[in-house]
Amino acid sequence: MDAAGVLRLAPRRSEHVVCAGGGTVLGAGEMSFREESGQWMVSEVSNQSTGYCPDLSSWPAVADALDAAGIEHPVGFTHEVVFRRCPACRHLNIVREEDFVCVFCDEALPHEWNVDGCTEG
Repeated sequence: MDAAGVLRLAPRRSEHVVCAGGGTVLGAGEMSFREESGQWMVSEVSNQSTGYCPDLSSWPAVADALDAAGIEHPVGFTHEVVFRRCPACRHLNIVREEDFVCVFCDEALPHEWNVDGCTEG
């Protein structure tokens, strides 16, 4: 979802930042679609984007864009990715199993989202 809330789609092998024209976004991630009764619907959706590292709170923007496009969708992300940047070493982390510890330097990660302007490393 670009900054205007417009749904932008590209093949999975594409970079999200390129799909969004390098601009800011309200949400980013991956979607799978299926056809049902002649209509396309979202079967899976995640916020998995290491280009933008969107917080889970981006779901309403995703849902709004899908609603505006007339595409049925789940009630939330079917696969949630929790991104955090380590305040000590600045590396990007994906938090798994609620273990808020940096995999690079073993320092504690914040529980609040902190990766605005996400870029690796």
